Amino acid sequence: MDGIERGQLKVMPIHAVTEVYGEAGLRVLFDVESEAFPDDERAAMLRAERVASRLHAADKRVREPYVNHLLRVAIRIIRHYQVRDPEVVVAALLHDAVEDHPGDLADLAGAAERAAGEREAALIVLSRAFTPRVAELIAAVTNPHYDPARDKQEQYREHVVESLEANPWARVVKLSDFTDNGVGIIHTTGPKVRKASAKYAPLVPQLREFALRPDTPLSDEVKAHIVKQLDIAADRFRAILGQLG
Repeated sequence: MDGIERGQLKVMPIHAVTEVYGEAGLRVLFDVESEAFPDDERAAMLRAERVASRLHAADKRVREPYVNHLLRVAIRIIRHYQVRDPEVVVAALLHDAVEDHPGDLADLAGAAERAAGEREAALIVLSRAFTPRVAELIAAVTNPHYDPARDKQEQYREHVVESLEANPWARVVKLSDFTDNGVGIIHTTGPKVRKASAKYAPLVPQLREFALRPDTPLSDEVKAHIVKQLDIAADRFRAILGQLG
């Protein structure tokens, strides 16, 4: 894209790319980072990017297009987590697809598949379009249907712990997602800042423990980097919630 220097993007922090170049810059950066993959794997990742962009085209995330968040989660997994598993990157790009747009995906399923429910049909569509493992990873990081009689945030935290306990690779997607939400909380404005901090702060110790587990498929260097990011997020949550003393 005109005016965006690809070499510069390689050395810029991800959120700096967002602030300076916005969605266009993140798209170019994802294209740059995806060059490390074989052509067939890269093609699947770029196709997932297009699917995510179509599904979330009208979605906003406070003051930016929602797709920016999805791109950052995927870029972080490649750049900082050193992951070279294309299915994990595809799942990162589509990690909110079933949660936010199950109907759009379910419309592409057959009548018998839709009878099982929108989310189930949506996962079947993604399984066919990509791989069953991609759909499994997305399912693991998709929020549950909440019981209105119970505290919503408590249910959210229980679901995260249960899902990540069973799926080490889903931890990778969730850790990048959480980092974007947590460390990136300083880029959020309005009532969402305090609400998100209260939602995410209790999860930091558990996510730190997940990051450091031997079966989490990341190098020790990457795990140490993630722990530092989680500590930054925790400090920001405490400051926002007025808990610094």
